[in-house]
Amino acid sequence: MITLSGVEKSHGGRTLFSEVSLQLNRGDRLGLVGPNGAGKTTLFNLILGEESTDSGTVDLQRNLDLGFLPQESLPVDDETVLELAISVRPGFLKVHRQILNGDHVEPEAYELYNEVGGGQLEAKAKRILAGLSFRESDFDRPATEMSGGWIMRAHLARLLVQEPDLLMLDEPTNHLDLEALIWVQSYLKNYPGAILMISHDREFLNQLVHGILELRRERLFRWTGNYDSFLEQRNAHESQQQAAHKNQQRQIDHLQSFVNRFGAKNTKATQAKSKQKQIDRLKADLVDLPQGEDRRMKGFRFPQPERSGQRVLTLKGIDFAYGENTVYSGMECEVERGQRTVLVGPNGAGKSTLLKLMAGVLEQQAGDRELGHKVKAGYFSQNRVDVLDTKSTVLEEAMNTPEALTEERARTILGSFLFRGDDVFKPVGVLSGGEKSRLALVKLLLDPPNLLLMDEPTTHLDMA
Repeated sequence: MITLSGVEKSHGGRTLFSEVSLQLNRGDRLGLVGPNGAGKTTLFNLILGEESTDSGTVDLQRNLDLGFLPQESLPVDDETVLELAISVRPGFLKVHRQILNGDHVEPEAYELYNEVGGGQLEAKAKRILAGLSFRESDFDRPATEMSGGWIMRAHLARLLVQEPDLLMLDEPTNHLDLEALIWVQSYLKNYPGAILMISHDREFLNQLVHGILELRRERLFRWTGNYDSFLEQRNAHESQQQAAHKNQQRQIDHLQSFVNRFGAKNTKATQAKSKQKQIDRLKADLVDLPQGEDRRMKGFRFPQPERSGQRVLTLKGIDFAYGENTVYSGMECEVERGQRTVLVGPNGAGKSTLLKLMAGVLEQQAGDRELGHKVKAGYFSQNRVDVLDTKSTVLEEAMNTPEALTEERARTILGSFLFRGDDVFKPVGVLSGGEKSRLALVKLLLDPPNLLLMDEPTTHLDMA
């Protein structure tokens, strides 16, 4: 279906990948993995034609139907949730409305309507929306009234109704609660087309993919099996590389010892030259050692927060609503020092709203929010990147904290969060969503609160 040949791509003077070749066939179910910033989303954009290669080619089979769900929120028009889910082709919704209203429909438009499923699509869309935890009363709600997470679910429903030849999903589990996640996982197991997905959800990958594409060190590696199988294969491959490298180095050292000892002697000069040639050949063919990721921060500990009073946060009689949608009425909550609490519930139940009320990001419409003695609240979410200056470099942002850091110490910390080498000089504005989240987390940890409120902190973090 899709062939990439010798593809090279750079962003901001940094090479993302070089000499990448790939063949995607019908029936493939592949997971695309790699560190944040390795170029996973860029590779998607090349396939979709949203970006062009610096060199190499991307060839798509004629009339190939692609369906793509991005990480970021998608726009919606003046349509209901159900109408969004059945908008599988341009003009389809217009014809659908004409038929419902008993208006005249052009024969060509009616033929296209029937080609893609016609009236049957509505029943299919309702089943899929229900699987994604939409209530029947949501079907006729304007999509513009829904939160970003629910809008992304509606767009996912549209793709599943459409059934493209290749379904491309960029972090599809980000906006799913557990019930919807289980349903999507089950549904995709029987999906008739090919699937290519970016995901940091290990179990999701294990259940659905038959192969892994790994972007690492500017190269694309293809492995068979699910994610756990990929890890086993890669670890075994790296162990073999280390053993081969060690054996070659042992031979080089042995030969070098002979050259050093006898190279200056006339009687051994010919042998020494022969040994030197062997050394040169071995060095030319020397197996590269796997580049491990050293995440230790030698000699550094993040600063500790100031000790607070026993009572950390109290919410009394809290009311909050979005328009006519009441989220909380008379809500009471108390947090004490040392507590570790997880907040769960279905999408739309008000989890993010509660954290924002606790953090003071949102102001309650009634009731009181009281912070305890010496309490400093810190709030982190998948979208909390507004604390970053997009014009600063990564290094400048890390050093712009109350913690007195030398450049060397700041670079050590950033390296532990996978900002290595010249990455620390990249402008914040060019970072991927995952990289921005990691940098925001670094800043939070360097100025630590004693009340830490985190909303889906792992969403943009890779498995490393």
